[in-house]
Amino acid sequence: MPIKIYRIKEVCEITGLRPSSIYKQIRLNLFPPGVKLTARSTGWPSDAIDAWLKSRIAAERL
Repeated sequence: MPIKIYRIKEVCEITGLRPSSIYKQIRLNLFPPGVKLTARSTGWPSDAIDAWLKSRIAAERL
């Protein structure tokens, strides 16, 4: 499956988190950092977001 790049709005919709929560989690090294696409644009690879979601689900099942 090809990797898609999600922008912050899509990441928020997928994770249910607000942008401020995402950026805080990034600072705490608990969320994958985005990839700089341009000087003013950041995106998140779909595989990184999928892996983060799977890790959160697995942690809840323990």
